[in-house]
Amino acid sequence: MAQPREAVTTITFIDNYCASYKHLFPEVRSFEFFKWLHLGLISDINRKSLPAIAKHLGLNNQALLHFVTESPWQLQELRNQRLSLIRQVLQGRSFTLIIDDSGDKKKGKTTDYVDRQYIGNLGTVENGIVSINAYAFIDGLIFPLIFKIFKPPKRLKPGETFKTKPQLIAEIIEELQERRFKFDLVLADTTYGEYDALIHIFNQFQLNFVTAIRSNHGFWLAPTQKPRYTSWKKFHRIFSNGKIEQSYIREIIFGNRRELRYWQITNNKEQSSENYTLFLMSNLPKSITSAVENPYGLITWLEYGCKHSKNYIGWSDFRITNYEQIERWWEIVCSVYCMLSMQFHIFQQKSNQQSQNEKTELIA
Repeated sequence: MAQPREAVTTITFIDNYCASYKHLFPEVRSFEFFKWLHLGLISDINRKSLPAIAKHLGLNNQALLHFVTESPWQLQELRNQRLSLIRQVLQGRSFTLIIDDSGDKKKGKTTDYVDRQYIGNLGTVENGIVSINAYAFIDGLIFPLIFKIFKPPKRLKPGETFKTKPQLIAEIIEELQERRFKFDLVLADTTYGEYDALIHIFNQFQLNFVTAIRSNHGFWLAPTQKPRYTSWKKFHRIFSNGKIEQSYIREIIFGNRRELRYWQITNNKEQSSENYTLFLMSNLPKSITSAVENPYGLITWLEYGCKHSKNYIGWSDFRITNYEQIERWWEIVCSVYCMLSMQFHIFQQKSNQQSQNEKTELIA
């Protein structure tokens, strides 16, 4: 019996990473398309749609589309393998869990679960598709974990049950705990109008959290009480493009200090309402600056690292309407994101090892 041919090679680090998934594909051709998609999604092209990738790599567009939509590989197996690789990298270490409620504008309603709804990263109601995404943040690196689609009530299919965003977050946390991931802090994006439910979820799992809130978030005070503000403290916000901006942070105390604490961040303490201003809520027992080593870096990752990196890889560039197929596309995007994070992890390990060797030589 003839042995199956070896898959065509691409780039060494892509081939090495994808080799861990080879056993999930029943035919070599499917495995090749898996690798080519990883190459296409990191390529320097404006749109990461299947036609654009096929043209850039000289592939047949219909064959590439068939791989994403029809090829007999199992999404859950691919996800299990990716999460297994992440566990190997983490080696049991605890991380910060980032929850990102974001979406993308989409025209019409032919795509599953597209409706007029609040798009978190746009801060407004638009026609689009929304997902809840979980990431691990550790040592300055992001690893995509689990995503779940938000299904608007009017777009539910027969037999489906409506789930709120906090319910989806609870499912994600529960699944991560079942998979024995360890996280000591949750950083969450704003969940529109569902703060109480979100806090209940975090308390249910006994988790420390920092979450962004809207500036008009309400709070009951006694007639004799009023908000108090601590003094502004300086810090430097570092953006994903390397830009450094001086900003300020202060605590807002509503009457007496309670279990939940509120913080304001701005880039202009004299005219905060006219410039960048961010409001945070947390159950951390200490100030954010003393309880978390680098909260500003985490906020930056949430706003720029997760969303922009995910979109650069092609998260929103799918041209398919069936969610089962969209989910396969998103899982491949997560795999590419994971691959890139692991490359930086390897470089970091080599750098740390080199520093250790240099110290050893100095001591000797």
